[in-house]
Amino acid sequence: MGITGNLTPQQLDFFNTQGYLVIESFASPEEINGMRDRMNELLDGFDCSVTSIFSTKNQKESTDDHFFESADKVSFFFEEKAFDDEGKLKQSKQLSINKVGHALHEHEPVFKNFCGSGKLLSMLVSLGYKSPAIIQSMYIFKQPGIGGEVVPHQDNSFLYTNPTSCTGLWLALEDATVVNGCLWAIPGSHKNGLVRRFIRDENGVHFDRPSPDYDQKDFVSIEVKAGSLVVIHGDLIHQSFENQSSKSRHALSLHVVDTKDHIWAPDNWLRRRVDPEPLYVSS
Repeated sequence: MGITGNLTPQQLDFFNTQGYLVIESFASPEEINGMRDRMNELLDGFDCSVTSIFSTKNQKESTDDHFFESADKVSFFFEEKAFDDEGKLKQSKQLSINKVGHALHEHEPVFKNFCGSGKLLSMLVSLGYKSPAIIQSMYIFKQPGIGGEVVPHQDNSFLYTNPTSCTGLWLALEDATVVNGCLWAIPGSHKNGLVRRFIRDENGVHFDRPSPDYDQKDFVSIEVKAGSLVVIHGDLIHQSFENQSSKSRHALSLHVVDTKDHIWAPDNWLRRRVDPEPLYVSS
């Protein structure tokens, strides 16, 4: 394979203890501008007559065929609060989109280049991945004034392998603060294991058990500058609040799973037509 890990023992200890890790200046300004510019081009060409809303608060009700079919495509999803009572956009489509996903890393060269970069592969080696694959990629906008809440959750709930192997990679494309909706997490919560799963079956999608009640005092804010990467353990409880500010909070969210000695659950919501290509395969 020829790839060596790039995380220090101190970084790995923090990640294993806290369940997350912030790596500042992971992406260069050129990489950030390239991704943002390409997304602006995609938005300009997007036909907003096709509407699909994304919400983590009402996932069973808001999940539709457009969402299911987006696993290996580049699809657009609106904010819940983007429409008026007559179903018309309150503002421009550029300020109404919640996210674009879930296969930017396969179809868009600027995102594919970042996802296959040596620094990202080296980090995954440090985390112990043998044959990692990006299972989904999302450009998240967190629009000013209407950017929706993301309720407390664990990434392994949605992207389950046996044994579990999901890691979230959250790249800030703009500064993320408590004002515009940064991430919040319960440090060390990954040590308690997976709480519940998000299942897709003949009845659609649903969680296999209710969500626990979380004490907001247990969460800490993860404020980061643009270019910072937040590495998130698949069992870490994390969330973000509504963006009620006048500033957006763009981010690229990737989720990685191991394809070696790990079995992708057939009842996951995400079902691809073709298995993802591993970023590398270790000997």
